[in-house]
Amino acid sequence: MDIETCDRLPLVPEATLKAHKVHVSYDTRFRACARLLQALHRQAAGWTLGTYTTASGRKRRMGHLVGSYDGAAGANFLSLDVHRLARRELAYREPGAMFEERRLYENLLSSTPLALNLLGPLKLNRDLAEAFVREIAPEYAGRVCAVGFEHSPGRGDRTFTDDATAFDGFINLRLEDGRKAFIAIEIKYSETAGEPEPRMRDRYDDLSVSSELFSDPDDPALRRNPIQQFWRLHLLAQSMIDAGLYDAGKVVVIAPRLNDQVQRALGLYQRHLAPAREGKAGFLNLPLEDAISALALAGAPDMARAITTRYVDFTPIHALI
Repeated sequence: MDIETCDRLPLVPEATLKAHKVHVSYDTRFRACARLLQALHRQAAGWTLGTYTTASGRKRRMGHLVGSYDGAAGANFLSLDVHRLARRELAYREPGAMFEERRLYENLLSSTPLALNLLGPLKLNRDLAEAFVREIAPEYAGRVCAVGFEHSPGRGDRTFTDDATAFDGFINLRLEDGRKAFIAIEIKYSETAGEPEPRMRDRYDDLSVSSELFSDPDDPALRRNPIQQFWRLHLLAQSMIDAGLYDAGKVVVIAPRLNDQVQRALGLYQRHLAPAREGKAGFLNLPLEDAISALALAGAPDMARAITTRYVDFTPIHALI
């Protein structure tokens, strides 16, 4: 079988998942494979097995978790520089930013360290960041002023979405024509787009209409899983433009191509969008594999290979099957 062109992942036998301590009965096919892939990486690296505490208070060992010593030593990061950056971002995070320290350091399956592994090199190298932007959004070519993580223009501020919605990554730009712009990034790895739904706020309804982003801004489907998070992120992006903070911007969702749940949700969400217009926040579904290719083309092929091996090359799973 040609793994490079394989369009599906296997249903891993329960006995195999249990043998590697990654059996979770409600996992999707993708999440089960991703969890097992991280366990195989942990085993190959010789990192200790980590634990978490269940709702009943029982400690459970899981193959995709590393022990606290290995986590603190940087197991979840693909370079020493990104590990140092992660520590700095945690220390200087925005007030209210939702960084969970143990997930960041010890959960190999978490999308937060993926965000830092993928976007951290951009913060450390402005030339690389500008080249990356040219690859993924050439219409936003210009000077990268800053790259941030877990960013919100104002948590709880009614000027925006009046809640704690934030972007996983945020690239602040000055375009070649002088306009202020941004690329706001949401990263999914093994998520299903079925996370707990937040309390609906009146501000969402107001923005959904005033933003003029949607063919039917009152459609109840926008307010429910699997697309309500994309709706809120898009509203936040447009509210920043409407408030005059930026002249242009785009929401970019990055998720593995084989994560069927998220890819279907993105397709569903995009069917709700009104035609693109000047002054309106754009929306782009950028598969993780394409984002990695953009990083390589921008000038970081070694990091791109490391991210591919760690997150999207499922050859070890196919070999195990």
